[in-house]
Amino acid sequence: MSAVLRFIQAQAENLIDAIKFPFRKEKGLYRAFHKMMGFYPHNISFYQEALMHKSMSAHAKSGTPLNNERLEFLGDAVLSAVVGEVVYHHFPRKREGFLTNTRSKIVQRESLGKLAADIGLDKLIRSNEHNQMHNSYLAGNAFEALIGAIYLDRGYAHCKSFFTEKILHSLINLDKVAYQEVNFKSKLLEWCQKHKVDLEYVLLAETKAEDGSPLFNSKVVINGFECARGKGYSKKESHQKASKNALHRLKHDRLLHDELTGKP
Repeated sequence: MSAVLRFIQAQAENLIDAIKFPFRKEKGLYRAFHKMMGFYPHNISFYQEALMHKSMSAHAKSGTPLNNERLEFLGDAVLSAVVGEVVYHHFPRKREGFLTNTRSKIVQRESLGKLAADIGLDKLIRSNEHNQMHNSYLAGNAFEALIGAIYLDRGYAHCKSFFTEKILHSLINLDKVAYQEVNFKSKLLEWCQKHKVDLEYVLLAETKAEDGSPLFNSKVVINGFECARGKGYSKKESHQKASKNALHRLKHDRLLHDELTGKP
Protein backbone atom coordinates (compact mmCIF):
# COMPACT_ATOMS: atom_id res chain seq x y z
CA MET A 1 0.00 0.00 0.00
CA SER A 2 1.38 3.38 -0.99
CA ALA A 3 1.93 6.20 1.49
CA VAL A 4 -0.95 8.17 -0.07
CA LEU A 5 -3.38 5.28 0.31
CA ARG A 6 -2.25 4.70 3.90
CA PHE A 7 -2.84 8.37 4.66
CA ILE A 8 -6.33 8.28 3.12
CA GLN A 9 -7.18 5.11 5.03
CA ALA A 10 -5.94 6.61 8.30
CA GLN A 11 -7.99 9.77 7.75
CA ALA A 12 -11.10 7.71 7.02
CA GLU A 13 -10.56 5.64 10.18
CA ASN A 14 -10.11 8.79 12.26
CA LEU A 15 -13.33 10.24 10.86
CA ILE A 16 -15.27 7.06 11.66
CA ASP A 17 -13.80 6.95 15.18
CA ALA A 18 -14.74 10.61 15.76
CA ILE A 19 -18.33 9.87 14.68
CA LYS A 20 -18.51 6.87 17.03
CA PHE A 21 -17.01 8.74 20.00
CA PRO A 22 -20.25 10.26 21.42
CA PHE A 23 -21.72 6.75 21.69
CA ARG A 24 -18.74 5.19 23.47
CA LYS A 25 -18.64 4.14 27.08
CA GLU A 26 -15.46 5.10 28.98
CA LYS A 27 -15.34 8.43 27.10
CA GLY A 28 -12.70 9.79 29.47
CA LEU A 29 -10.38 6.87 28.77
CA TYR A 30 -10.93 7.10 25.01
CA ARG A 31 -10.18 10.82 25.16
CA ALA A 32 -7.03 10.26 27.23
CA PHE A 33 -5.67 7.68 24.81
CA HIS A 34 -6.52 9.84 21.80
CA LYS A 35 -4.56 12.73 23.31
CA MET A 36 -1.68 10.40 24.10
CA MET A 37 -1.50 8.44 20.84
CA GLY A 38 -3.17 10.65 18.22
CA PHE A 39 -5.88 8.11 17.43
CA TYR A 40 -8.78 6.38 19.21
CA PRO A 41 -8.55 2.75 20.34
CA HIS A 42 -10.69 0.29 18.43
CA ASN A 43 -10.72 -2.38 21.15
CA ILE A 44 -10.50 -0.52 24.45
CA SER A 45 -10.07 -3.75 26.42
CA PHE A 46 -6.46 -4.11 25.19
CA TYR A 47 -5.63 -0.68 26.58
CA GLN A 48 -7.45 -1.28 29.85
CA GLU A 49 -5.39 -4.43 30.29
CA ALA A 50 -2.21 -2.47 29.51
CA LEU A 51 -2.96 -0.24 32.50
CA MET A 52 -3.52 -3.11 34.95
CA HIS A 53 -0.53 -3.90 37.15
CA LYS A 54 -0.44 -7.36 38.71
CA SER A 55 -0.48 -5.86 42.21
CA MET A 56 -4.22 -5.24 41.72
CA SER A 57 -4.79 -9.03 41.80
CA ALA A 58 -7.58 -8.71 39.22
CA HIS A 59 -9.02 -11.74 37.39
CA ALA A 60 -11.03 -12.25 34.22
CA LYS A 61 -14.41 -14.02 34.30
CA SER A 62 -12.61 -17.24 33.39
CA GLY A 63 -10.54 -16.91 36.57
CA THR A 64 -7.24 -16.21 34.81
CA PRO A 65 -5.11 -13.33 36.16
CA LEU A 66 -5.83 -10.02 34.45
CA ASN A 67 -2.75 -7.78 34.23
CA ASN A 68 -0.41 -6.21 31.72
CA GLU A 69 2.45 -8.73 31.88
CA ARG A 70 1.58 -10.55 28.64
CA LEU A 71 1.11 -7.25 26.78
CA GLU A 72 4.41 -6.08 28.27
CA PHE A 73 6.13 -9.15 26.80
CA LEU A 74 4.62 -8.50 23.37
CA GLY A 75 5.28 -4.76 23.52
CA ASP A 76 8.93 -5.34 24.43
CA ALA A 77 9.45 -7.29 21.20
CA VAL A 78 7.51 -4.84 19.03
CA LEU A 79 9.18 -1.78 20.54
CA SER A 80 12.60 -3.33 20.04
CA ALA A 81 11.78 -3.82 16.34
CA VAL A 82 10.40 -0.30 15.94
CA VAL A 83 13.34 1.38 17.67
CA GLY A 84 15.78 -0.87 15.82
CA GLU A 85 14.32 0.19 12.49
CA VAL A 86 14.36 3.87 13.42
CA VAL A 87 17.96 3.74 14.67
CA TYR A 88 19.05 1.75 11.60
CA HIS A 89 17.82 4.41 9.21
CA HIS A 90 18.94 7.36 11.35
CA PHE A 91 22.56 6.16 11.52
CA PRO A 92 23.19 4.67 8.04
CA ARG A 93 26.98 4.42 8.46
CA LYS A 94 27.17 3.03 11.98
CA ARG A 95 27.99 -0.59 12.80
CA GLU A 96 25.91 -3.16 14.64
CA GLY A 97 27.46 -2.54 18.05
CA PHE A 98 26.68 1.18 17.97
CA LEU A 99 23.11 0.53 16.81
CA THR A 100 22.52 -2.08 19.49
CA ASN A 101 23.89 0.18 22.20
CA THR A 102 21.74 3.12 21.06
CA ARG A 103 18.60 1.00 20.97
CA SER A 104 19.28 -0.37 24.45
CA LYS A 105 19.55 3.17 25.86
CA ILE A 106 16.10 4.02 24.51
CA VAL A 107 14.29 0.83 25.58
CA GLN A 108 15.81 0.49 29.05
CA ARG A 109 13.27 0.64 31.88
CA GLU A 110 14.34 4.03 33.26
CA SER A 111 14.05 5.64 29.82
CA LEU A 112 10.65 4.09 29.18
CA GLY A 113 9.47 5.13 32.64
CA LYS A 114 10.38 8.73 31.87
CA LEU A 115 8.59 8.57 28.51
CA ALA A 116 5.51 7.14 30.22
CA ALA A 117 5.51 10.11 32.60
CA ASP A 118 6.07 12.57 29.76
CA ILE A 119 2.95 11.42 27.89
CA GLY A 120 0.85 11.04 31.05
CA LEU A 121 0.58 7.26 30.93
CA ASP A 122 1.77 6.91 34.52
CA LYS A 123 -1.35 8.74 35.73
CA LEU A 124 -3.63 6.10 34.19
CA ILE A 125 -1.95 2.98 35.60
CA ARG A 126 -4.06 0.93 38.00
CA SER A 127 -1.82 -0.33 40.76
CA ASN A 128 -1.62 -0.94 44.46
CA GLU A 129 -1.01 2.55 45.86
CA HIS A 130 1.92 1.58 48.10
CA ASN A 131 3.59 -0.39 45.32
CA GLN A 132 3.33 2.58 43.01
CA MET A 133 5.48 4.64 45.36
CA HIS A 134 8.61 2.53 45.08
CA ASN A 135 8.53 0.46 41.90
CA SER A 136 10.33 2.59 39.34
CA TYR A 137 9.75 -0.09 36.69
CA LEU A 138 5.96 0.19 36.85
CA ALA A 139 5.60 3.03 34.34
CA GLY A 140 8.20 1.59 31.96
CA ASN A 141 6.45 -1.77 31.98
CA ALA A 142 3.13 -0.05 31.25
CA PHE A 143 4.71 1.76 28.30
CA GLU A 144 5.73 -1.58 26.80
CA ALA A 145 2.24 -2.94 27.50
CA LEU A 146 0.77 0.08 25.69
CA ILE A 147 2.87 -0.76 22.62
CA GLY A 148 1.57 -4.33 22.85
CA ALA A 149 -2.01 -3.04 23.00
CA ILE A 150 -1.50 -0.79 19.97
CA TYR A 151 0.00 -3.71 18.05
CA LEU A 152 -2.96 -6.01 18.76
CA ASP A 153 -5.48 -3.25 18.14
CA ARG A 154 -4.00 -1.45 15.12
CA GLY A 155 -0.88 -3.30 13.93
CA TYR A 156 2.83 -2.59 13.52
CA ALA A 157 2.38 0.52 11.36
CA HIS A 158 0.47 2.32 14.11
CA CYS A 159 3.11 1.32 16.68
CA LYS A 160 5.79 2.85 14.49
CA SER A 161 3.68 5.95 13.79
CA PHE A 162 3.01 6.45 17.51
CA PHE A 163 6.69 6.13 18.40
CA THR A 164 8.01 8.37 15.63
CA GLU A 165 5.35 11.10 15.80
CA LYS A 166 4.51 11.22 19.51
CA ILE A 167 7.78 10.09 21.08
CA LEU A 168 10.75 10.52 18.77
CA HIS A 169 9.91 13.92 17.29
CA SER A 170 8.89 15.44 20.63
CA LEU A 171 10.71 13.67 23.46
CA ILE A 172 13.90 12.00 22.21
CA ASN A 173 17.01 13.47 20.64
CA LEU A 174 18.50 10.41 18.93
CA ASP A 175 21.93 11.91 18.42
CA LYS A 176 22.17 13.02 22.03
CA VAL A 177 21.02 9.63 23.32
CA ALA A 178 23.41 7.73 21.05
CA TYR A 179 26.53 9.52 22.28
CA GLN A 180 25.53 9.92 25.90
CA GLU A 181 27.70 8.11 28.43
CA VAL A 182 25.51 5.75 30.48
CA ASN A 183 27.85 2.89 31.36
CA PHE A 184 28.91 4.30 34.72
CA LYS A 185 30.44 0.99 35.83
CA SER A 186 32.80 0.97 32.87
CA LYS A 187 33.65 4.62 33.45
CA LEU A 188 34.44 3.98 37.14
CA LEU A 189 36.59 0.98 36.21
CA GLU A 190 38.58 3.17 33.83
CA TRP A 191 39.08 5.73 36.62
CA CYS A 192 40.35 3.04 39.01
CA GLN A 193 42.70 1.59 36.41
CA LYS A 194 44.06 5.04 35.64
CA HIS A 195 44.82 5.70 39.32
CA LYS A 196 45.90 2.08 40.01
CA VAL A 197 43.41 1.44 42.80
CA ASP A 198 41.31 -1.63 43.56
CA LEU A 199 37.59 -1.68 42.76
CA GLU A 200 35.07 -4.03 44.33
CA TYR A 201 31.27 -4.35 44.32
CA VAL A 202 29.67 -5.80 47.43
CA LEU A 203 26.06 -6.98 47.64
CA LEU A 204 24.65 -5.62 50.89
CA ALA A 205 21.15 -7.06 50.70
CA GLU A 206 18.70 -8.81 48.40
CA THR A 207 15.09 -8.18 49.33
CA LYS A 208 11.66 -8.34 47.73
CA ALA A 209 9.47 -5.47 46.59
CA GLU A 210 5.75 -5.49 47.34
CA ASP A 211 4.96 -7.16 44.02
CA GLY A 212 7.61 -9.84 44.55
CA SER A 213 10.26 -8.27 42.32
CA PRO A 214 13.84 -8.74 43.57
CA LEU A 215 15.51 -5.61 44.95
CA PHE A 216 19.30 -5.40 45.24
CA ASN A 217 21.41 -3.03 47.34
CA SER A 218 25.12 -2.86 46.47
CA LYS A 219 28.07 -0.73 47.48
CA VAL A 220 31.23 0.39 45.68
CA VAL A 221 34.48 -0.19 47.57
CA ILE A 222 37.67 1.48 46.30
CA ASN A 223 40.93 0.52 48.02
CA GLY A 224 38.91 -0.81 50.94
CA PHE A 225 36.91 2.41 51.33
CA GLU A 226 33.15 2.47 50.78
CA CYS A 227 32.44 5.25 48.32
CA ALA A 228 28.77 4.90 47.43
CA ARG A 229 25.70 2.66 47.37
CA GLY A 230 23.00 1.94 44.82
CA LYS A 231 19.69 0.06 44.63
CA GLY A 232 18.16 -1.63 41.61
CA TYR A 233 15.88 -4.39 40.41
CA SER A 234 18.92 -6.38 39.24
CA LYS A 235 22.51 -6.64 40.41
CA LYS A 236 23.59 -4.94 37.22
CA GLU A 237 21.31 -1.97 37.84
CA SER A 238 22.44 -1.65 41.47
CA HIS A 239 26.07 -1.67 40.31
CA GLN A 240 25.36 1.02 37.71
CA LYS A 241 23.62 3.26 40.24
CA ALA A 242 26.34 2.75 42.84
CA SER A 243 28.98 3.54 40.19
CA LYS A 244 27.14 6.69 39.15
CA ASN A 245 26.97 7.84 42.78
CA ALA A 246 30.65 7.03 43.30
CA LEU A 247 31.71 9.02 40.22
CA HIS A 248 29.63 11.97 41.39
CA ARG A 249 31.25 11.83 44.82
CA LEU A 250 34.76 11.51 43.42
CA LYS A 251 34.13 14.56 41.26
CA HIS A 252 32.86 16.76 44.08
CA ASP A 253 34.67 15.41 47.17
CA ARG A 254 38.25 16.55 46.66
CA LEU A 255 39.48 15.13 49.95
CA LEU A 256 38.22 11.64 49.07
CA HIS A 257 39.66 11.92 45.58
CA ASP A 258 43.10 12.89 46.86
CA GLU A 259 43.06 10.23 49.59
CA LEU A 260 42.25 7.42 47.14
CA THR A 261 44.76 8.58 44.55
CA GLY A 262 47.52 9.13 47.12
CA LYS A 263 47.85 12.85 46.58
CA PRO A 264 49.14 14.92 49.54
